[in-house]
Amino acid sequence: MSDAILKRSVIIAGHRTSVSLEPEFWTALKDIARRRSLSINDLVTEVDKGRRGNLSSALRVFVLATVQGQLSPAAPPTPAAPTSAPMPALPASERDTGS
Repeated sequence: MSDAILKRSVIIAGHRTSVSLEPEFWTALKDIARRRSLSINDLVTEVDKGRRGNLSSALRVFVLATVQGQLSPAAPPTPAAPTSAPMPALPASERDTGS
């Protein structure tokens, strides 16, 4: 994974904003948008509609969920898609107990 963060401009609901993501996430977003026959702006707008927190984080979670198969690549995104999947609990052996 590259250490570089790329800042790109996107248009959400007619307003230009910038988003900073690693190149690998930009590549994955482009691929997801292409498979859904959407522009990057349209895909980012869909993720933005259901996000909680900052947009860059919401996009990373969306890409992760898509890659993990929690979202069907052909299904249209739902407003809650970036944050709707609960995080699985870590097994006790992997939890940080602070010791």
